[in-house]
Amino acid sequence: MPLPTLEKDVDHYTPESFTLTESVGFAINKARNLLVAELDASLKDLDITTQQMGILLSMRGGVTQTPFELSKLLGIDTGLMTRMLDKLEAKGLLQRARSLEDRRVVNLTLTREGEKVAQELPHIVPVVLNGRLRKFNRSEFKEFLRLLNKFLED
Repeated sequence: MPLPTLEKDVDHYTPESFTLTESVGFAINKARNLLVAELDASLKDLDITTQQMGILLSMRGGVTQTPFELSKLLGIDTGLMTRMLDKLEAKGLLQRARSLEDRRVVNLTLTREGEKVAQELPHIVPVVLNGRLRKFNRSEFKEFLRLLNKFLED
C-alpha cells in the first residue's frame, strides 16, 4: 500500500470556487484592520499610531538602526517610512544622523521622549492583543502563531 503524500502543490482556490469573503486574504486584511483600529485607539494618549509604534519598538529593542532596516522588517515601502520618520522626528521622538563611515547611511536613535513612549508600549499593547486572543486557549494560540508564520514564509 502506498504511503500518503502531502498535497504540496494543491490549489486552494479556483476561479470557480473563489469568493471574496471566503478568501484567506479577506480574513487576514479584516483581522489586520480590526487590530490596527483597536491598537490606534489604545495608543491615542501617547499620540502615536500602530505603525509608529512598530518603529519605536524596533528601535528600542535594538533590532534596527536605519530607515532601510525598518522598512524591511516592518514591510513598509521607503517612501511611507520616510514620512513616518518625519512625523516621529517632528514629535521629538527620534533623531536622524548621517553615518560617519558612510554618508549615504542615516542612523536613527530614540530621543529621551521617544524612549519614554517606547517604555509605555509593553504595558498597552499586550492588553489589546490579549483581548483579541481571549477565545484562544494556549495550544490554539501556539498553533495560530505557527500557521501565521508558515503563511509568511517565502
